Amino acid sequence: MKSILFKSVIFFFIALQLQAQELLPFVENYSKSDYQGDNQIWNVAQGNDNAMYFANNHYLLRYDGVKWEKYTLPNKTIIRSILIEGDKIYSGSYKEFGYWYRKDGTMHYVSITKNLRLFDEKDNEEIWKIFRFNGALYFQSFNDVFIYNGKTIKKIKFPFLISYCFGVGKDLYVASVRDGIYKMNGKHIANPKGWNILKNTVVHAIEKYQNQTYIFTQKKGVFIVEKNGLKSWDHPINEVLKSATINVAKFVKNEKLIIGTGNRGIFILDLKSNSFKNIERDNVLMNNSVLSIGLDKENDLWVGLDNGIAHVEVNSPISFFYDNSGLLGSVYAVASINKGYLIASNHGIFEYSAGKFNMMPNTQGQGWNISLIDGKYIIGHNDGTFSYENNTLTKINGVSGGWNMSKSSINDTYFQSTYSGILVYDDPSNMSHYKIIKDLAKPIKYVAQNKKNEIWAADNYRGLYRVSLDDNYNTLKVENVTQQSKIQNDFGIKIFEFRKEILFLINNTWFTYNAIAAKLEENELFNTSFKNVTDVVSIDEDHFMVLQNGILYHIYAQGNKFVWNIIQEKYYKGKLINENLRIFKKDNYYLFNLDDGFVSLKLEYENKQNSEVKIEAFSNDALVPSEEKVKFNTELKINVISGIYGASRPNLFYKLDKEKEFIPISEGLIVLNNLSSGYHTVEIFKHDGATYDKVSSYKFKVSKPWYFSFWMILLYLFVVGTVLFFYYKWNKLRYMQKLKLQGEELKHQREILEMELKKENELNIQEYEKHILELELQAKSSEVAGKSLSIAKQTEMIDKIQGILETEKDFGKLKNEIRKAIKINEVNKHEWETFETNLNQIHNEFIINLSKKYPQLTPKDIKLCIYLKMNLSSKEIAPMMNISFRGVELHRYRLRKKLNLTQDENLSKFLLSL
Repeated sequence: MKSILFKSVIFFFIALQLQAQELLPFVENYSKSDYQGDNQIWNVAQGNDNAMYFANNHYLLRYDGVKWEKYTLPNKTIIRSILIEGDKIYSGSYKEFGYWYRKDGTMHYVSITKNLRLFDEKDNEEIWKIFRFNGALYFQSFNDVFIYNGKTIKKIKFPFLISYCFGVGKDLYVASVRDGIYKMNGKHIANPKGWNILKNTVVHAIEKYQNQTYIFTQKKGVFIVEKNGLKSWDHPINEVLKSATINVAKFVKNEKLIIGTGNRGIFILDLKSNSFKNIERDNVLMNNSVLSIGLDKENDLWVGLDNGIAHVEVNSPISFFYDNSGLLGSVYAVASINKGYLIASNHGIFEYSAGKFNMMPNTQGQGWNISLIDGKYIIGHNDGTFSYENNTLTKINGVSGGWNMSKSSINDTYFQSTYSGILVYDDPSNMSHYKIIKDLAKPIKYVAQNKKNEIWAADNYRGLYRVSLDDNYNTLKVENVTQQSKIQNDFGIKIFEFRKEILFLINNTWFTYNAIAAKLEENELFNTSFKNVTDVVSIDEDHFMVLQNGILYHIYAQGNKFVWNIIQEKYYKGKLINENLRIFKKDNYYLFNLDDGFVSLKLEYENKQNSEVKIEAFSNDALVPSEEKVKFNTELKINVISGIYGASRPNLFYKLDKEKEFIPISEGLIVLNNLSSGYHTVEIFKHDGATYDKVSSYKFKVSKPWYFSFWMILLYLFVVGTVLFFYYKWNKLRYMQKLKLQGEELKHQREILEMELKKENELNIQEYEKHILELELQAKSSEVAGKSLSIAKQTEMIDKIQGILETEKDFGKLKNEIRKAIKINEVNKHEWETFETNLNQIHNEFIINLSKKYPQLTPKDIKLCIYLKMNLSSKEIAPMMNISFRGVELHRYRLRKKLNLTQDENLSKFLLSL
């Protein structure tokens, strides 16, 4: 008992020593929120289409590096196992197994057991494992094995409860929960000799490695099969595994063993060095319960967890140091030491050894830089400069803020850029002795020298200075070269020395100094080769690193040719410390700092990006093959699938319709919206930092808008034709109505004209009649005048007769003379009546008006008024009225009274005014 306890303690301390190696592979975690499925991942495998498939309780998950898909079985049962052969993904579930295949961008399921009645009603069987053995497929539950040869199914029922079956070479083993392992030979089964230790033990894996068979138990560790039985694996980690609960195990490429546990996450064993790495919740894994593991074609690991999925790049040249404790803070520099690492962070200077952090005394605060000089680590710190040697830290000066340390390319002198200027160390063996460059008391970030008595200094903020020195580093002259060269935007200048030539990166443009012209000139080689570079860090004479458009590239210089190797952005996205990228080279690898740790990368790292990509385009979740149509004004999602998940994943860009700009493809997805109708082409390019190489293309056509479709155009033509027809009919109707109106108007105008003509004729007739009346009036006036003259003659005759009567005495003669005068002047009665009628007609209106106004007037009064209106004298009126002159005057007097005239008013004028 004591020996076992002692052995356990020994193994425990060995395990602690092994854990000192804390560089871990990169891990990508996928939670339920990413794949939108259930918790447990029971099985994982990669398909021939390079997509990863997962048995996730109620779902079959598919991930192609761009998009997650999930599918359910027709009976909605839990999927416990999968196996991929060719284009078929076999799956096992509750009383069901079959296979899936992919068509038109989606998965389809075919049941093998449908209508076969393989399971009894009382059975409660689930298919937990699928494997191929001796040319047949084995579907295994906890009580049965179903052997499928492609046509028929053979069922083998065991009399005991089993955990798993394992096909190892030509042998088939059945692991019983109670009775240990049985070796199966046809229908016969038997316990191998010497394997009794496995009774009452759950076996989760049997693997063959280098002609040895390894048995992985749940709680008893690992055993190796020997001729006479089993032997416990003689490896320090075996004791750790006994308490970790082994769930799965697999030997992989490069002599590595992967073990997934129930409470300690994943153990990755390097069988060459006997070291291991433990990836668990305490560092980068989401949880410690590992249910399944699988490998992809890059030999990287996919881990199915109790809650989530992890992609572990065990075969990647990149390793990571994570600090999940937050003790370190942001790492600004790191260096490799004998038993671990020396780290400068914003919290201080730390020594990491034996799996523990140790802050060096009196170093709390900002650490900037670590340089290995003459076997000593020189550390630039906010409070001064320190020297670390043999686990001891010594402060060598108190000059604040040692940003960077650079070595002269012409001798062994070192220059340190600080908050207040430049320090010169001309004796590497005695770093406590230094000189200060005078006349440059300002914050200097970078210093370089490639010519005697001359150094270059870049201000932390702006400006580049050329400092001339004597042999004792006394300042002779300081020149602001960017001002002399009339460079206005000279902020954040970086100095880079390449093969003893000093280059200056100013506002993404490379410059060198022309001593003859005494000014900066653009460098053609670097400006052609390294465009849009914002940071550059030297590794050694032939290697350096650049940051271009947020992507890091490891550059290897071969003569004037540069080999670019992309470092995937996922490794450091959001973790680079701006303008403070520092690299420490050790042997064949180098380290560079991150916000929460650091990265280790092999110096000879060569990223041969995969140039084969597959394109799948979807519109409204329906696959759109190349050359096909998509509806107008719908979103088109183009998945650019490389099938690579690790470090060799290509850096992809695209161009749409021959546009000049290369657009980066984010996470393999291109989303296109608001495309015009017609043909479009998307070209895919692989970018290595220097060149863009076309790797694929996708053509499609955007349909015309629905309102420009064939049927809509027909509808438009119909509508337009109908409108034109009705417009024509309407115009015709309107024209007819207009003609009718015009006819009616013409008729009306004709009627009006006729009326006008009639009226005009009537007026003309009236005028004519008036004229006739006037003529008649004139005639009657003449007649009246004649009658008046006749009357006057009668009057004259009477007067003559009276004269004859007065003068003539002879009666006979008198008689004859009277008869003679009467005969001459005789007026007949007819003439008198005519005279009166004409007189009344001529003065009819006057008579009417006079009668209305003065109704008391007698006809005799009216006759007198007419004569007076005719302007006849009393003498002329008397005979016409057959009264005497005095009678006329008396009648006139009476008339004036009837007319109410005063003595001053003239009777004739009054009558004329009526």
